Parts: sequence; C-alpha cells; structure tokens
Amino acid sequence: MSDMLFPVPALAGASSLESYIQAVNRIPLLSQEEEKSLGQRLRDHNDVEAARRMVLSHLRLVVSISRQYLGYGLPQADLIQEGNIGLMKAVRRFDPERGIRLVSFAVHWIRAEINEYVVRNWRMVKIATTKAQRKLFFNLRSMKPGFGSLDDGETLEVAKVLGVKPEEVREMEVRLSGGDVSLEGSQDDDEDAVGPLAYLADEGAEPSEVLAAEQGQRLETEGLQSALAALDARSRRIVEARWLREEDGATLQVLADEFKVSAERIRQIEQKAMATLRNLLSAPVARPALPARV
Repeated sequence: MSDMLFPVPALAGASSLESYIQAVNRIPLLSQEEEKSLGQRLRDHNDVEAARRMVLSHLRLVVSISRQYLGYGLPQADLIQEGNIGLMKAVRRFDPERGIRLVSFAVHWIRAEINEYVVRNWRMVKIATTKAQRKLFFNLRSMKPGFGSLDDGETLEVAKVLGVKPEEVREMEVRLSGGDVSLEGSQDDDEDAVGPLAYLADEGAEPSEVLAAEQGQRLETEGLQSALAALDARSRRIVEARWLREEDGATLQVLADEFKVSAERIRQIEQKAMATLRNLLSAPVARPALPARV
C-alpha cells in the first residue's frame, strides 16, 4: 500500500499539524460490521479502497499514541508519520475472522514503529541497540521521577520493578543523561573552537590509500618471488639467508662454511645475484632498488 492512497493534509509546521489533527478527527469511525466487511475485501480481493478506508478511520489512533512520545523532544509530525506506517502494516496483516477489532491489533504495530523511530533519532549514537535495552530505555524514561539522577535506593527499586540488574539501570541512565555534541563544533566567532570532526579523521586509514598500499605490497611480493625463482639454488639460498630472514641475516663466513668456499666467494655470488634481482624487478615497472648491506 502506498501512502499516496491516503489523501490527508501534509504534515509541516504547527498550523499544518493542527489542521491534520482536525481533519483526521472528522473522519467517521467504522462499525464492527463495516470493519469486518472491509477486512474481508482486502484479504480476499486485495481491495485497495477497503484498505484506504480502514487506515483513514484509525488515523486519530496514531495521533493519540504519538502524544505519549512527546517527552523525547522529537517533532510530533514525525512521530505521526512513523505511526501511520505501523498502522498500514497492521491493516495489511489484519484478519477479520479472529474476532478482535483493528484498533486493538493496530496499537502494537503503531507503537513498534514509533519506538524504533525514537531509538534511531533521539541520539546520534544509538543508546539502545538490543530488544532488552530498548525495553529498559522506554521503561526508565517513564519511571524516572524527574530530570535528576536516581539515588541508590531509587535505582534498586527500578531494577526490581523492571527485573534487571542495578548496574544495567545505572548504565542506561548515563546514556539517557548524555548530552549531544556537535560534530562540527561551535558556530560562534571563536577560531579556537573545534568539534570532533576536526580530529576524528584518520588520513592513514583512507580506503583508497589502504587498497593501493596492499596492492603494491602484493605486487612487490609476487615480483620478488618470481625473481628469486630465476636464480640458481645456491644464489637463492645466499640471498634469502642474507636478506629475507626476519632475524639478523647470516654472515658471509657462516655461508662460506655451509658451501665449503671462501667468504669472498660468497660475497661475489651475492653481488651477482643482487644485480640479477635488480634487473628483474626493474622491468617492466620501476621498483625500489634493494639496499646494500654494510
């Protein structure tokens, strides 16, 4: 069902909201027989006109429920819009044969949509992410005696009533009392006033740079392995022992003893192997020259 099917006054500004509320209050309620008949037409024939009449006759219910959420500082017009979405979902799922009125069935769907909207928008950082936290969030808001903090006795009493741990109540109260912080900082003339946006950016973690670095590292590793494969076994062993160990490289004398030659001969083999590697790694793409070991 599209909301284009429900021609009601637009919600924008206080005067428009008042006009909207007056308009929906003038829409006549449905009798139980009318409601059942319309529900059957929607269920059996997907009758859009039946759905429209059922929604329109219950818009005043959404307005009534939205007033219960005004304490969160969100525009009532937005609360009503979200509640209307819940109402339309309820109409779509309504079964006229179950013997209950749509008003009773729709309350759950309307509240669910408004609850989700409040949790998403009351703080930029979500203060309640799980079902249990959302339940605690709304219950604690309604049970707090005022805007002050709960003392230990009040915390224990709330925890007992809600069936949660006292530390959960304290944690949620801290989240509730946390103030909003502008990411862009103050808008006054103070040049020294900066917001979190000024220091949250991490240039080193810029995705394109990270990807380029990873690709470059992979290409260098693959190129080095390919170049090493072009060396003879002894030259490759000398280069790997001297350059590619995580710990300190082997000395010329250690390798000389291994291959039963002089240290000078090992140095000559190493120099020739390194020159070969430089040539292989420099074509066709220029790569950083290998350093010389002192």
